[in-house]
Amino acid sequence: MALRGAKRAVALASVADVDVVLALDAGTSSIRTVAFSRDGGEVASAQRELTQYFPSPGHVEHDGAEIAALAVATLREVASNLDERDHRVVALGITNQRETTVAFDRDDGQLVHRALVWQDRRTAARCDELRLAGHEMRVRRTTGLVLDPYFSATKMGWLVERGYLDHARAPALSTVDGWLLWWLTGNRDGGVFATEASNASRTQLMDLDTLDWSLAMCALFGVARDLLPVIRPSAYAFGTVSASVVPELAGVPIAAMLGDQQAALFGQACFEPGDVKATYGTGAFVMANVGDQIPEPVDGLLTTVAWDLGSFGSRAYALEGSAFVAGAAVQWLRDELGFVDAAHDLEPLARRVPDAGGVVVIPAFTGLGSPFWRPDARGAILGLSQSTRRPHIARALIESLAHQVRAMTDAFVASGVALGELRADGGAARMDLLLELQATDSDVTVVRSASIEATARGAATLAGLATGFWASLDELREHWRAQRTFGPSARQTLDASYAAWRRAIDRGV
Repeated sequence: MALRGAKRAVALASVADVDVVLALDAGTSSIRTVAFSRDGGEVASAQRELTQYFPSPGHVEHDGAEIAALAVATLREVASNLDERDHRVVALGITNQRETTVAFDRDDGQLVHRALVWQDRRTAARCDELRLAGHEMRVRRTTGLVLDPYFSATKMGWLVERGYLDHARAPALSTVDGWLLWWLTGNRDGGVFATEASNASRTQLMDLDTLDWSLAMCALFGVARDLLPVIRPSAYAFGTVSASVVPELAGVPIAAMLGDQQAALFGQACFEPGDVKATYGTGAFVMANVGDQIPEPVDGLLTTVAWDLGSFGSRAYALEGSAFVAGAAVQWLRDELGFVDAAHDLEPLARRVPDAGGVVVIPAFTGLGSPFWRPDARGAILGLSQSTRRPHIARALIESLAHQVRAMTDAFVASGVALGELRADGGAARMDLLLELQATDSDVTVVRSASIEATARGAATLAGLATGFWASLDELREHWRAQRTFGPSARQTLDASYAAWRRAIDRGV
């Protein structure tokens, strides 16, 4: 990005003070662009909410055109802000909601269907068919994933089977990273169509060993390989921002892409095997770095690619637990039930009572993820009585978020992963009560990072590493800071709450 007038010479004399790296964070509920300085501090940001579409029960969709438009809008807003302050953008990293599937025509840029969001359950029956036909272990061994509509493969197969791509001259199926890369690098005028290993590992079509598309999985799910983008390392010279799309950032290299949970793991400086983070965003996700070898499958958890550093380092794998609803449940209480005016009001409301008064919340709005894998589950509020008040339900909801993560951390411990500490990030991690409950519920030290938005930080720091803005992982580790630590306390009451929560799930919700 050009600097104006005579100030340019001064700025170039002190590059360390003016250079920044951008992260484009295309999440489930919003699109953000964040600029980071050399010391890892946030310099500027812009955010727009993303429209959610629920055309029928279990169906969740986004408008791919809106995703691209909001990405461009936030990039331009941040670029203008930086230009006024004489900062220079040296690289851009992209991070994104992962399994969400975009179908479009690369010839004219037309979308052929709304994007099918990772929360979408419409392919649950297809997953059941494949499971009954005996394919689950082969899928698990090849891709690290279980048969669940969460992942992209059955969504892509659904779009192909119903003919949505039949009339496209250059049909394409991609996760959100590939769509945004293609759009930002010029779209139908020479846009680059590529993805990277962490996102590709969430499609259920990539071989974890080769880090390339599996012909066997493509055949099983009915997705032709030529519909898919090429897979690159996560740190890679993907292309440059097109002047026709974001003129303020023309020529800026797009140097990294990562799925959002892998980006949070990177942003939390979890670079060593055994490092673990928990992200409380739209959903709740626990991820542990397990090193450069593919681990054996673990009941209830997923095996995934954390990142592939390509020429800048080695690949890393991860074990992951995924809960589909966390912050989305807070949003539901706010928007649909009117419990609070703002999300930050939920914690003060919940603190009005010492416990949930026997109320149990199952936030299974789009099924249950790890370790249950119940796409048929529905949300429920149980244990109501005439003495139940709004604070009891608010506290029960927060407890349910901690219980979901406990179910996952218990699975990690059972698999042999030692939980020394849990590094927490994401919007809901701002709630002290949640992290207090989590430390006790999971019997682990929980550390909230100084930067609550680790996802954007991960994408930016990886792009900076790929372009030499930061010299090494050791330097990035030095920039990580803890904001507050939460230790376990007596857990008898919470154990009883967790037992009631598990009984509700075991009975079937």
